[in-house]
Amino acid sequence: MSTVHILIVALTLGGIALGGIPGLRMNRATIAVVGGTLFIVTGGLRLGEALKAIDLNTIALLFGMMVLNANLRIAGFFDLLASRLARQAHSPRMLLAVVTLSAGVLSALFLNDTVVLVFAPLVLELSRAGGLPPIPFLLAVATAANVGSVATIIGNPQNMLVGVASGIPFARFMTVLSPVALVGLGTVWVVIYIIYRRQLAPQPMAVLPPEPGIHRPLLYKATAATAVLLVALLAGVTPPLAALIAASLLLVTRRLEPERVFQEIDWGLLVFFAALFVVSRGAEATGVSEALFGIGTPAGGGLPALAVSTAVLSNIVSNVPAVLLVQPAIPALPDPERAWLTVAMASTLAGNLTLLGSVANLIVAESARRAGVHLRFGEYLRAGLPITVVTLALGLGWILIAP
Repeated sequence: MSTVHILIVALTLGGIALGGIPGLRMNRATIAVVGGTLFIVTGGLRLGEALKAIDLNTIALLFGMMVLNANLRIAGFFDLLASRLARQAHSPRMLLAVVTLSAGVLSALFLNDTVVLVFAPLVLELSRAGGLPPIPFLLAVATAANVGSVATIIGNPQNMLVGVASGIPFARFMTVLSPVALVGLGTVWVVIYIIYRRQLAPQPMAVLPPEPGIHRPLLYKATAATAVLLVALLAGVTPPLAALIAASLLLVTRRLEPERVFQEIDWGLLVFFAALFVVSRGAEATGVSEALFGIGTPAGGGLPALAVSTAVLSNIVSNVPAVLLVQPAIPALPDPERAWLTVAMASTLAGNLTLLGSVANLIVAESARRAGVHLRFGEYLRAGLPITVVTLALGLGWILIAP
């Protein structure tokens, strides 16, 4: 380990945490690429080692899910489903429940960032038309999407990392963490309702969202591909292969131009993941991970210490880097499977602590800002803090006793 490598890790993770570097036009992806390259240039890694560090299984899983989500979004699936669900709400409290449950369940099956992209504008429209305060519903979208995504390997990027690295079957992962998600969604509703109960007093809800336009042939095909994905995952097919099978079914088409789908792919996120694997491997190879973060130390306190350290680290450097930093220590723990599940749970639920805790939160805040609604840091923290503390405690308790 050298001072240079410590500086590389500190600047890279610091830039990732801030989302950029002051005075420079850099985002998380470009910062990670530069950081990984610096490890190679300074002798921390050889080029061959850096390339081998990139986990192509995770990249393939993420890409496959992006193709599936892109087709569903183009077909109008998310808009249609969100609109139909909103029609079931006949009071502010019921609308809060519908938004919480639907955002959470959809986030377990699709990437949570995709879900909030659809739900945030919808709840803004509904609250404005019905004369309701938008903030409680925006909070529900963000926090429920994070909580719901904990249920499955395909719910969010950090779970994908855990799923690929651990080899835990999809069904096993879902069996253990689905109860955490369901109880967590109930917690989201209770906390937000308690805080905003006066503003959510019973009143008629006569405003109905408009029916969105849909592309029926593509909708049927994308829905069928989703069913194939879920059946394959439950049958034991590895998540990367299952996602690629579903994506390939959708890429064989006569109507939709490939460029239209590829425009929907978040290429920056794929680059970010690839580069972050290199940075993580460089930090591990040079001993920086152990020196700066004490990776391996949390194991001495068991799963509670692992959960707390993962949650704290997730709020310092973001959840995906946090998972990569703790990853080397997991195989040596007494119960690696339970430890992996703890890391997935803690890194995901920790995203609800602050407005900056997850990309989903930032998407909701940005959607609100464009509509003239300001979801401020302190306002978010009022709900985010109790939701995070309660869900983490309940989630850890369940993992400790789960069969």
